[in-house]
Amino acid sequence: MSWHLKIKNKLIEDLSLQDSNEISQLNNALRLLAKHRSLLIQNTVIQNSGLTVQQGPLAGLAFIKQSAEGCHVAKLIGCYEQPLHSHIEEAIEENYESIINIGCAEGYYAVGMARKLNETKTYAYDINENAQRACIQLAEENGVTDRVQVGAVFSHHDFQKFKVSRTLVFCDIEGAESELLDPSLAPELKSMDIIVEAHEVERPGIVQLLSSRFEDSHSISLVEDNGQRYLDPMPAWFMNFSHLDQLLAVWEWRSGPTPWLVMKSNASA
Repeated sequence: MSWHLKIKNKLIEDLSLQDSNEISQLNNALRLLAKHRSLLIQNTVIQNSGLTVQQGPLAGLAFIKQSAEGCHVAKLIGCYEQPLHSHIEEAIEENYESIINIGCAEGYYAVGMARKLNETKTYAYDINENAQRACIQLAEENGVTDRVQVGAVFSHHDFQKFKVSRTLVFCDIEGAESELLDPSLAPELKSMDIIVEAHEVERPGIVQLLSSRFEDSHSISLVEDNGQRYLDPMPAWFMNFSHLDQLLAVWEWRSGPTPWLVMKSNASA
């Protein structure tokens, strides 16, 4: 059982909470307090290590002071979405001609991978204007503005622009992947490799839905996340944190399961 569930269950027991609304309010309060503490930890991390990603497949990326959304510390440390790291490394080795990052946020992956791939053009899309500006800023700070193109909405029709290139689709769009990643509406997807975060917590059954759509055209791997993170090497300043702060430093603010589907096109193979 994760640390926050242990704390919540202990509080429910001590406070004799039985009403579902009271328990929900407690859960929301705990998340808010944990996020606030994460922001304080973030300041300490920046003071000790600056704004360079420390480890992982995107190590060396010159990052920004605040993510466009979600957690920030885990990205700086380099343990963000750690179960996916081997697949990110494999994607970097593939040397795709194009990478489409849909739901790019501040560009952690879009810019991070462009920095590693000198011949690859990255197309970063996000409907949040603040995220678009942050992605442009991140590309500038890493000297890859010539290879990172930032846009807003990405539709089924847009996949046609990439049908003649070796393309990776990297998708994280908070459940809307069920509408966008549909080969019946965008047949070009059948020849593209895809890494997609499946938001089971918001769309129960989405893993099965996407798997059924691509099982004939792709080799599919399900990557799950138990929430554990490992740092190698362990930063000296990290060891000075309390155990709770160490947990919060690598916490990614997820409210439930968000496994990934890594789908390799049979055509590209």
